Amino acid sequence: MTPEAHKRATDWLASADLRPTRQRVTLAAFLVGDGLNRHVTAESLHASVKDSDARVSLATVYNTLRAFCDAGLMQEVTVDGARCYFDTNTHDHPHFYWEDEGRLTDAPAEELEILRLPEAPEGAEIASVDVVIRLRKT
Repeated sequence: MTPEAHKRATDWLASADLRPTRQRVTLAAFLVGDGLNRHVTAESLHASVKDSDARVSLATVYNTLRAFCDAGLMQEVTVDGARCYFDTNTHDHPHFYWEDEGRLTDAPAEELEILRLPEAPEGAEIASVDVVIRLRKT
């Protein structure tokens, strides 16, 4: 881990008042160490960490991603009932899901128009709207 990646990781954790444990700093460095946003599954992040010298269990990856989401550092994007991605870009934005590759990417938010939403049932309010556009290569 480069000094820059370590600093970005610890600053990211500090922005949410999360204690910088070894595992959290390691995973945060993989997620934001280069300053770019990521879309990962727990399994893909675990595989990336495993390919390095770091050692973190898959259960720890799941628990840490959940803690990052709970702290507002990431958002969870559910593509279908069995596939969840974790996104370091927490701003509201749509996604492309590349079905052939099982990959999630950002879609251009400025091109999306939602003209109207249905009213929420009585006693409820709309918390958020998730837009996942499924793509297949032609």
